[in-house]
This record gives sequence, structure tokens and C-alpha cells, in this order.
Amino acid sequence: MKDKPQDHFGILLRVLSGVFFAAMIVAVKLVSTDVPLGEIVFFRSAFALIPLVAFLWVRQEFPSGLRPRRPWLHVVRSALGAMATFTSFATIARLSAAEATLISYLAPILLAMIAVVLLGEKLTVFRVTGLLLGLAGVVVLIWPALSSTSLEDQGREGQKLIGIALGLATAILTAFSLIVTRILTRTDNLGGIAFWFAVATAGAGLGTLPLGWVIPDPKTMALLAAAGAFGGCAHIAMTMAFKFAEASRLAPFEYIALVWLVLADLIIFELPLSPAFFVALPLVLAGAMAAALERAKRT
Repeated sequence: MKDKPQDHFGILLRVLSGVFFAAMIVAVKLVSTDVPLGEIVFFRSAFALIPLVAFLWVRQEFPSGLRPRRPWLHVVRSALGAMATFTSFATIARLSAAEATLISYLAPILLAMIAVVLLGEKLTVFRVTGLLLGLAGVVVLIWPALSSTSLEDQGREGQKLIGIALGLATAILTAFSLIVTRILTRTDNLGGIAFWFAVATAGAGLGTLPLGWVIPDPKTMALLAAAGAFGGCAHIAMTMAFKFAEASRLAPFEYIALVWLVLADLIIFELPLSPAFFVALPLVLAGAMAAALERAKRT
């Protein structure tokens, strides 16, 4: 079937959202050694509200689009999302940006499996294949850490194992959060869902203030603000992309963001990518694409 002009615009927006997403991860990683985790979460979420509110205002959905029709589901979705944000940023601090993002691609695979249990959807060959490929990719990533022998290697690889465990927790929390979001979108505005999630996550980050925050210097503050702005813009671009093109058409373009993060690891952070990453990469991406192919087949 021939692509429609709006399909191309939707794809462009989806690629742009990946650029914003990658920029957010880079900003978070740059401050992760100097700023406490809860403080990063607060500023990222607080500054994300600026583009979100502007977006809702332009669409004439502020404040009318913020009214939650099912408040308790918003509480559940926001709690899951806030926990996923904490574990995600902790993962980024311990792994390369590319590795952290690769593990996050397990979320749609896990979402497909969780939907079988919670929503009564069918267990298909696509879902089982996607899960097996994704898990194989994770095994490849952790194998060097499990097989390390020297104390120095064990210390370094131990931190990597913690990062991978946090990444898996992020994927699981994100999958459950997406399940709740899928239910909420039947009655509530997408922008409103994103707004209350950002407010709740900022509140969760603010709750860590008694644990000790630092006063950011101007450069660090600029990076924290950029992380929030890029995160908010990524969500807006992704939301708009789905208005112009079907999810199955956009699915293959979700993974372009990984290219920018590989470049960031090599150029900005000067982190060499391990051989295990390049073996895990096609496995995890193939698993995620299996989930995407099932969506395409249904449509």
C-alpha cells in the first residue's frame, strides 16, 4: 500500500521524538555523577511541564483536558511511571547510554506478554518469539559480568549487573505503566495523562530533598533544564506522530534513537561499546520487531 503524505510527517515526528529522547538521556548522564538521583528526577519532570502545558494550551486543552475521569487509575499510572523514572535514571548512571536504551526496548515485548495475563489477549508466536529473543539479548549482556574473575573486573562488572537489573526493572515497570495508559486513553486526554504523570514524578523527586540535594552550578542547571525540556518535547512529538500515522507504520522508527546514543557514547562519553552489546543488539531489536510485526499484522 502506498504511503500517504501524512504518514511521512508522522514518521518525521517519530524520528524527531527519538532525537529529543536521546538528548534527554545524554543530559541526564552528564549530570548523574554530580547530582542526586531524586534531584535529577524532580528537575527533569518539573521542566517537562513547560512544553507540555504550552502544547495543551495551543490545542485549547488547558486546563479543560486535565480533568481525570478515573483518578485512581491516574494514581496507579503515575506511581508506576515515577518508579520507572527513578530506575531508568539509575540505569543510565551505571551503563552506557546505548546499553541502557537497548534494555528499555524490552518494554514492548513485556507489554505484549503482560497483556495476555491482564487483558486476556492471545498468546501468539510473535509474542513468545519476541520474549525469547529479548531475554537472549539480556543474557548476552550480563554474561561478561557473570564470567569475570579478577577483583577489579568483578567490581566494575558488578556495577554493570546492578545497572542491567535496574534496566530490567525499568522495562517491567514501563510495561505495566503502558497497560494502565492503554486503559486510560479510552476515556482521558493523552496530554492530561502526561501532565499528571509529570506532576506526580516531580513530587516524588521533591520528596527526596531531605536526603540531601546539591546546589547546581549554572552549567549543571542548564543540563537539568534541558533534560526536562527534551523529555517533554519527545513526548509531544511522539503523541503527534500517532495522530498522523498508524502505530504499526511508526514502529520500525522507534529504534533510530539508538544510533544517536551509540554516537554519544563514543564521542561525548568516550565509552567503548563492548562486543557483548553488538551481539545483544540484533537479538533485542529482533524481539522488539516481532512485537511490532504482530501489531502490523493486526492492522
